[in-house]
Amino acid sequence: MKLKLPSIPLYMIAALLFGLKTYIVYRFMFNIELENPMQEFILLVNPFVSAFLIFAISVWFNKTSRQMKFIRYVTLFLTLIVFANLVFYRQFTDFITIPQLFMGSNMSDLGSSILTLIKPYDILLFIDAAIIWYLSKKQESMLAVDYPKSGKVFALAMSLVLLSGNFFLAEMERPQLFTRAFDREYLVKNIGLFNYHVYDLVVHSKTESQRVFADGNELPEIQEFVDENVRVDEHSNMFGAAEGKNVIFINAESLQQFVINNQVNGEEVTPFLNRLIDNEDTYYFDNFYEQTGQGNTSDSEFLVENSLYPLSRGAVFFTHGSNEYNGLPEILNEEGYTSAVLHSNNKSFWNRDGMYESLGIDQFYGEESYELTEENTIGWGLKDKPFFEQSIKYLRSMEQPFYSKFITLTNHFPFEMSEEDTSIDAYDSNSATLNNYFPAVRYMDEAIEEFFTQLKESGLYEDSIIVIMGDHIGISANHNKAMSMYLDKDQITPYDQVQLQRVPLFIHIPGNGNGEVISEVTGQIDMKPTLLSLLGIEVENDIYFGNDVFSKDRKGYIALRNGDFVSDEYISTVGICYDRQTGEPVQSKIESEEENQKKTKVANACLPIQEKVEAELAYSDNLIYGDLFRFVDVGAEDEELFEND
Repeated sequence: MKLKLPSIPLYMIAALLFGLKTYIVYRFMFNIELENPMQEFILLVNPFVSAFLIFAISVWFNKTSRQMKFIRYVTLFLTLIVFANLVFYRQFTDFITIPQLFMGSNMSDLGSSILTLIKPYDILLFIDAAIIWYLSKKQESMLAVDYPKSGKVFALAMSLVLLSGNFFLAEMERPQLFTRAFDREYLVKNIGLFNYHVYDLVVHSKTESQRVFADGNELPEIQEFVDENVRVDEHSNMFGAAEGKNVIFINAESLQQFVINNQVNGEEVTPFLNRLIDNEDTYYFDNFYEQTGQGNTSDSEFLVENSLYPLSRGAVFFTHGSNEYNGLPEILNEEGYTSAVLHSNNKSFWNRDGMYESLGIDQFYGEESYELTEENTIGWGLKDKPFFEQSIKYLRSMEQPFYSKFITLTNHFPFEMSEEDTSIDAYDSNSATLNNYFPAVRYMDEAIEEFFTQLKESGLYEDSIIVIMGDHIGISANHNKAMSMYLDKDQITPYDQVQLQRVPLFIHIPGNGNGEVISEVTGQIDMKPTLLSLLGIEVENDIYFGNDVFSKDRKGYIALRNGDFVSDEYISTVGICYDRQTGEPVQSKIESEEENQKKTKVANACLPIQEKVEAELAYSDNLIYGDLFRFVDVGAEDEELFEND
């Protein structure tokens, strides 16, 4: 006796199975914050709405074989999209964008990093695809449909009605969702992964056309905003404190602030950096935030060199590496400085060779400039200790004064370490990533200490300022359970997650003698104006969004790339306004005239800053997408500020 299946069309079975699978991934594999029952409901329905819309297209195929083929191949294709996003999310707590698909040249260098993100149970994601494949082959006559034209139109109309309902609920829950879409998690949470990808494609097409139609008329509005909200007329008391000195900038890979002055297994994680904080020549900033997007290290470089925000989608080094900029190296070149980047990696990674030319960097010492052996390499390339040791000869050969940037590699995910380079034991938690992070950080700390010794022996130390900056976080939100264990917290809240975006900033000026710990809110966007101020360099008509970190007259907030912000008083994230000092949501008692009683509501204290943050991010994006610096004559008189090519 043959098993008789219920007469449910295959496209409906596929939509139900795929919707259920996608919801399970949303709920239990992505770390999506849900704040209320409505968000839970929207998250539940949106994968089924998307799946029904996509699979209902199959009813328009008249031939059964074509209908079945469409359903099975679409199921497999969509599953691969879910899988790719899941692997990406495990590392970056983010979703793939169209620009990142053009960054495939980086994939060959990721190697074991990607393999560590793939789990054996990921094969379960393909179970529904296997079921659909089997049914489409063995039961096609029973599960195919042959609707009349009215039935096909009805299926399409029903799909669009469900989609409209989803969008209506999303707009109710998150007003202006599409016009204020800085945070991809909000989009996925409200409209679903696949509608997000369609939205991303539309945005990508729109932004690609911006440069074509840009004519420079956008600049006066941007300049007015910068002059009113960002620019500071008075110099800080550190203006010219390092005039004429070399600048040695260390981009410390994945170094986060939580390890500074902290221990693991009773051992200091960063003993040298801890001592450096107490050095009389060091200024240490303990509320300094990374502001990168999907470009990670390349985004931190972009922030430092331009005091512009990276893009919310992809890496600006890739997508707009041929733009014109008024980068820090170019400005310093005009003041007699030579510039170089030292990084033991290939020049095509992050499109550095193209971007460095646009920024005005004179020399890039890449992997071909170093002697790499099996003993002195691990993970992503040359270990930090031999990297610094082999780099000294290049510093000595540079014409002074110079601006040099070192980009370290060893403290990089997945934080591999050889036994002979390990000075402290790994942490013990459920996260191998966090466990291995501490020995890797210690190794980098030791490498930087040796580099200081080498600088002194080379005679360069006294004539240089040394800046050490964490480039981006190393431990993503996917490891929050282990992180809460290490930090002795019940859980990592959204407030804590923002605080974990603090990275160390050391500005060491030999002979200064007035070093201190500075706790004002600062960020990577501030590095360009800070370095120019320290070197005593003024630039007319430049457009940037940071402040000198030593200035007392600052804008008072730091914008994060996803639209969150940190101000002197508040932290705004996931739609909640927190008190920065206490970590508690800001609440106030408000008298209700209609009900004549007091109600507790979340105060709108964050709203004025939020509006500035959104404007600032949008203006920065416009400068990049429109390639607007080609219309700016930096350093000219005001009436010559805006010139067409």
